[in-house]
Amino acid sequence: MKETYYFIQAILTGVIAMLYDKLGVFLPLMTIFAGLMVLDYISGMLASKKEALEHPGDSKYGWSSQKGLNGIIKKLGYICVVFVAFAIDYIITIFTAAMDRPVEVTAFGLLVIIWFIINEAISICENAGRMGAPVPEWLTKYIASLKDNVDKTGSGSGVNS
Repeated sequence: MKETYYFIQAILTGVIAMLYDKLGVFLPLMTIFAGLMVLDYISGMLASKKEALEHPGDSKYGWSSQKGLNGIIKKLGYICVVFVAFAIDYIITIFTAAMDRPVEVTAFGLLVIIWFIINEAISICENAGRMGAPVPEWLTKYIASLKDNVDKTGSGSGVNS
């Protein structure tokens, strides 16, 4: 049993090391993003359950499989957008290198994933408030300010919309 545990631990360590080697700083960001998406989904379900208890018989409140499915589809959409941003980064890096004008770093993927991380943080704070937890107003204002700064940074990237 102990040997199996060590074998699994060695495999996981190797996979994480390989991913970190390939993804660098993006691996921790992707891990944080995935964790926050799960936490947002769970906190949203709990907030809906609390609201259903406070408003029995009112179908506007509460959790349903349709709401849950819509939440999962929305999260998958987030992942698609992050993938597209990283793909654009990759394409820019490869093609500029092929044209002997290499661009070492592009920031589309980084900005998009940070924007979604901040978006998830805002949603978790909102869900916590719906559950009755006190959420410091300065925290939600600070997170919203971070999101605005990322939006401004992305808007100033020279890309026309």
